[in-house]
Amino acid sequence: MRKFIIFFVALLFFYSCEYLNVKEKETTTLDIVAIVDAEKLFIEDVSRILPLNLSKEDSIVLVRGYINDWAIKQLLLKNAESNVTLEEVKNIDELVQDYKESLLINSYKESLIKQQLDTVVVEEEIADFYEANKENFKLNEELLKIKFLYLAEATINKNELIKLFKSDKIEDLEALEKQKLSFKTYHFNDSVWSSLDNVMLKLPFSKEYLLNKTKLLQKQDSLGLYLAKVNSVLFRNDIAPVGYIKPTIKQMILHRRKIELIRDIEKILVQDATKNNNLKIY
Repeated sequence: MRKFIIFFVALLFFYSCEYLNVKEKETTTLDIVAIVDAEKLFIEDVSRILPLNLSKEDSIVLVRGYINDWAIKQLLLKNAESNVTLEEVKNIDELVQDYKESLLINSYKESLIKQQLDTVVVEEEIADFYEANKENFKLNEELLKIKFLYLAEATINKNELIKLFKSDKIEDLEALEKQKLSFKTYHFNDSVWSSLDNVMLKLPFSKEYLLNKTKLLQKQDSLGLYLAKVNSVLFRNDIAPVGYIKPTIKQMILHRRKIELIRDIEKILVQDATKNNNLKIY
């Protein structure tokens, strides 16, 4: 493979000289595959980007693209350096330094957070947070407590299953659950809230019908029968139920803990530095 790369990149380099505008010619070594002014691209650099077991044709395409990208980058960089003012260079250097410092600081903070942050959020804390901020948790979508079922036309005991579905008895629900593998679409837990938009992806009922919780909905198509029964409805701008937004609340609690932890760390750093005379403010 290495001999193939050397041969290919040497050949490609020969035909690319005009494109690269090469000013410095190297004929003493085969290790160099491309030159843009004083910048050189070596076979070792190209070899690193080639995956194992790559075909000859794919290797050619990959190597050609890599060399061209490298050349364009060097040409753009050279032109950019020759067309910026000293003031612009100074501003760029300051931005780079600020970015480097921010990366280092954030990496250090994340390391401390990973070591020290308590990520256990108990139900009582979630409930207290919800009650204290309830007005901020208004819905921007409709929610349903719903159960639904799709029965194929060829279902043998269809009438019996419809009767079980209509029933509110626990034993009838359990009887349905036992046969769920034979249903194409179903959802029997109407004690949890579901997004109306998600429900509508699975059922052929209109929004208005689904939001009318007093109806037992039925719809026949050429392949079978859809059944749906809505237990409860929440509309836009209603207060979101705690169970539905529990993951969001947990993330908000953890975010608040992060902020408090970082503040404590910063406070301790200042105190220790002042105590050890590493920080002096005049």
